[in-house]
Amino acid sequence: MRDVLSQVLRWWEAGETFGLATVVDTFRSAPRPPGASMAVLGDEAAGSVSGGCVEGAVYELAQEVVSSGRPVLQRYGVSDDDAFSVGLTCGGILDVFVEPVSEETFPELGAVAASVLGHEPVAVATILSGPGAAGSRRVIWPDRSSGSLGVDRLNEAVDDDVRGMLAQGLTGARRYGARGERRLDELSVFVQSFAPPPRMLVFGAIDFAAAVARIGKFLGYHVVVCDARPVFTTAKRFPEADEVIVKWPHDYLTSVTVDERTAICVLTHDPKFDVPLLEVALRTPAGYVGAMGSRRTHEDRLARLARAGLGEAELKRLRSPIGLDLGARTPEETAVSIAAELIQLRWGGSGRPLTDGSGRIHGDGPVHGNGSVHGDDPVHGDGPGA
Repeated sequence: MRDVLSQVLRWWEAGETFGLATVVDTFRSAPRPPGASMAVLGDEAAGSVSGGCVEGAVYELAQEVVSSGRPVLQRYGVSDDDAFSVGLTCGGILDVFVEPVSEETFPELGAVAASVLGHEPVAVATILSGPGAAGSRRVIWPDRSSGSLGVDRLNEAVDDDVRGMLAQGLTGARRYGARGERRLDELSVFVQSFAPPPRMLVFGAIDFAAAVARIGKFLGYHVVVCDARPVFTTAKRFPEADEVIVKWPHDYLTSVTVDERTAICVLTHDPKFDVPLLEVALRTPAGYVGAMGSRRTHEDRLARLARAGLGEAELKRLRSPIGLDLGARTPEETAVSIAAELIQLRWGGSGRPLTDGSGRIHGDGPVHGNGSVHGDDPVHGDGPGA
């Protein structure tokens, strides 16, 4: 809903009743993930649930839901006889929940919007099907809740689970018994998390850092660029960065909170900067730690880090040379290779051309792993590994 929030809020504040369609589950090569939304009011529509495949059908259903006042859980897929008959030609399946939304049905929407815009974590839990009332909703913050799913014990169970999901930025469906029993699955609850954007910490005020900051922002990260040299570390040189910090990199990293969604990109390319920095970075829970440099630089860096006391498990977390092997040369191409590695690690892709594969295109969900992506081929020269 983040993509359509501004339009939805305008309609809600104007006292309108509109249809809100949300992808709540996907199977096979579904074009958009759970949480993707489309809002419909009259002949206006905002957002997308399928990238265009079934938008027309969802648009019509949203209008029907507004007229009836009753939410609908609808599955869209393909038929064996005619892939075009339903509209989802990619071969995937989408479960879409379509509900009427107004100040009356969703009184907490203003508070949810304020939290999202203010980067305060918030999640919305909605009953999709089962013995509860479909469309019943509960809004959960880390320290409070509002609304009800109908039963106190269900509220309590959902609150506990959702706060765990919210801490990780996870969106998806959970199943319970009618009274919140976790061992049962008769009732389906969809949880949409609105967590603050993950952070990308870029160290090294060089031209490659400017390109990485730009693509990090494009991918939705809160981007920080840090370097100890004030003459190079300026907002003018890094206009896409959310923060530009003049500080010794390892001192800055020890002063901030790092979580599993944080990406650390070490582009300093200088042992006096990157070894102390990586000594700190590899001991954090960061989901990605990558460092620029040739293979010769990498081997020297590993030896220095080992002498500093890092163990084998910590050293294996280092993505170095940074990025996927795309043959990149320019800062912009290198930034693309780093972004590609981040996406690959998040979703578990192979990194190979799709045309060389077969079967499903999209995986089942986030995958986090360690190990090499480059194989044994040398990275060209002493430039960036990408």
